Amino acid sequence: MATARKRTRSKVKPKPRAATKRVAKKAAKKAPRVSTHPAKKRTPVSLAIIKKLDKICLALPDATEQIAWGEPTWRVKGKIFAQLDDHHHGAAHVSVWLPAPDGAQQALIDSDPERFFRPPYVGHRGWIAIVLDTDPDWGMVASLVEQAHGMIAGARARS
Repeated sequence: MATARKRTRSKVKPKPRAATKRVAKKAAKKAPRVSTHPAKKRTPVSLAIIKKLDKICLALPDATEQIAWGEPTWRVKGKIFAQLDDHHHGAAHVSVWLPAPDGAQQALIDSDPERFFRPPYVGHRGWIAIVLDTDPDWGMVASLVEQAHGMIAGARARS
């Protein structure tokens, strides 16, 4: 006659897979992202523009700067509200790209096509690019940056 074996279970239960994935995903979000693009050699003009944009962007609530695609980007709560383009992929000018309200992109381009253009990658979503290496009106640039910051910060607050 065979003796019955009593099975014992460990008192420590493994966490469900979904909870483990959630913890890993949360930890991954906290890790800082690092640009894989090589560092750019900046001209004195580009450095002066970046310094002015830093002063404008970082004065806004909760704004941070992060390098992405080899260029400075300015973010609010992790979402981009301004991005520098320093001759990226052979662009003709140094510019800043900003989200703009519906209809503003075309109105700005129509009003001054030498100063404003539809940027690649994000232009189809209404973003506007402002040429900065031809002596812009920095008050106007600051105003458009503030508007972009408000759009993104407000969008995040509603989410």
